[in-house]
Amino acid sequence: MMNQPLSPPHLSSVIPPGIHCALDYAVMAPQFIPGPVFEYIAGGSGQGGTAAANAAAFAGWAVYPRLLRDVAAGHTKVTLSGAELPHPLLLAPVALQKLVHPLGELETARAAEAAGSCMIGSTLSSFSLEEIARSAGPAKWFQLYLQPQRESTLDLVRRAEAAGYDAVVLTLDAVIQVASLRALRAGFRMPDDVVPANLKDYPRPGQRRPDAVQSRVFQGAMRDAPTWGDLEWLLSQTTLPVWIKGVLHPEDARALKARGVAGLVVSNHGGRGLDGAPASLDAIAAVRAAVGPDYPLLLDGGIRSGSDVFKALALGADAVLVGRLQVYALGVAGALGVAHMLKLLLEELEVCMALAGCATLADIHRSSLLRVSESPTPEGSP
Repeated sequence: MMNQPLSPPHLSSVIPPGIHCALDYAVMAPQFIPGPVFEYIAGGSGQGGTAAANAAAFAGWAVYPRLLRDVAAGHTKVTLSGAELPHPLLLAPVALQKLVHPLGELETARAAEAAGSCMIGSTLSSFSLEEIARSAGPAKWFQLYLQPQRESTLDLVRRAEAAGYDAVVLTLDAVIQVASLRALRAGFRMPDDVVPANLKDYPRPGQRRPDAVQSRVFQGAMRDAPTWGDLEWLLSQTTLPVWIKGVLHPEDARALKARGVAGLVVSNHGGRGLDGAPASLDAIAAVRAAVGPDYPLLLDGGIRSGSDVFKALALGADAVLVGRLQVYALGVAGALGVAHMLKLLLEELEVCMALAGCATLADIHRSSLLRVSESPTPEGSP
């Protein structure tokens, strides 16, 4: 029998007993989020294979403890798009957060400010980008989906600029949203009052059906898919740094860097795009090799602990995005929960860094890790 959600703690903002680590928010979330909504959030597209692979990939790596390292002056500061942040934990763009909390993204924005995190507000947020900006701290980016009409896209960008967002994060890997069988089987249906507030004043695209002999995918869903020309147009329209989210292939990474984008987010959309895509963690080393050591690179997908963050940084990321864990914490304890989750995640990262002998993020390298399936070879051995 499915657990009935507990009374929302949002008004009291009390962290419930039993939260001892960041992952506990994921464990406790089904007690606070209605079953079908939880299945929609937790599931990926199709069979959910890529969503599961994201989390599982971290288990394939172990962290070497190191001895006699002086880390007394340690810190977790990182610079992204010209701004120094106190830690490498960013809040990923997650749509329609009103599904788990009546104040949705406004609570997440307040948590980001309290925890010194950069929030990336979604085009598909349940509150407007202006409302989110007023609640967020100084570090905030805007995630953009290109709209069918360029006028609408440009208006979103101008609104983000006017609201004080520091960067645009263009998502390119979610042209087709494949249904999650997990959510469908749970009977999930989007509530009528949960809608993307940013898009309410733009013309809605008409339903264009391909001829009977044409493909619903190629001539239907993909008809308005972004192209290189669309990216070049966007880059010419704003002075804000433009990041690209949804990169997995090294050749795409090289081409995007050559076009002048500010940085890349290695991501498979949380497993909500192509089911069967590689885990983000498995892809990042090759992307890093393709763009070089100094190009800004973030990882999105599967972060559940501070050691996960450490492993992502060791394999090539400069910082990480936290997605589902953010929504679980929001559903469990509102803004306080999200801020507390970030605090726990940061402390877990600091513990991992200290025991691995890394005083700063710059000290974290691939040599800090061991493939679990590998056996270490002593120096001098063949």
